[in-house]
Amino acid sequence: MKYQSLLSPILNFLHCETPDGWIEAARRPENLPLLLTDHLVCELKAAQTGMWLIRRYVADKESGDALLALLRPYEAFVHEAQEVPEELFRQSAFTRKILPKNGSAYGQDLVDKMVLLIKEELHHFSQVLEIMQARQIPYRKITASRYAKSVIREVRTHDPATLIDKLICGAYIEARSCERFAKLAPFLDDELNRFYVSLLRSEARHYQDYLTLAEQIAGGDISERVAFFGQLEAELIRSPDTEFRFHSGVPVA
Repeated sequence: MKYQSLLSPILNFLHCETPDGWIEAARRPENLPLLLTDHLVCELKAAQTGMWLIRRYVADKESGDALLALLRPYEAFVHEAQEVPEELFRQSAFTRKILPKNGSAYGQDLVDKMVLLIKEELHHFSQVLEIMQARQIPYRKITASRYAKSVIREVRTHDPATLIDKLICGAYIEARSCERFAKLAPFLDDELNRFYVSLLRSEARHYQDYLTLAEQIAGGDISERVAFFGQLEAELIRSPDTEFRFHSGVPVA
């Protein structure tokens, strides 16, 4: 595969590959509306994670409020089923310089990486929405999968451990997204194949950015926590799941 160089470190990082049972469900035409809808929501959640990290740990109130305003139209569309506002296709207009709080050793790195992540995830959101509109797939609210909630539940509750764990979780979620884009792309039509392959580079970098930040902030060995979340993530991916979602386990009838 031409993108094997991107995937090799991700496959080494993840503790399992996506089971064939999930691929079989994901490639069914009748499941495409659900797959794209959940993918759309996942892009917003990824942007929200980046925003939360910036606001919680490094940004002043004014900068944090600017990020809230950036995401507000997307959240209104997804959670309140509002009409599609034009703002959803103007996300690249966010040019505000966000300065980290004084004294933060990792602040500028976190800001730089997460602002880029937010912009890219919102751009991907718009791309998925355009695909859905072109295929006349209406947006309908769906329930969240157990995946992210089950992983985040194990995050420690005191800092800096909370931040380190959150970053490790983000790394696994992004790595799994990348692995699934690559696994699923060959079974989709030409447009979706090209689209999912085009996402691989940014998703691969997102996982690396999360992991680099976690190591930097910990200032020491984090292999034990990385292994812990890797095992948990793999259990969720390999186990039966009553719901089909982009990050669900093996769907059961």
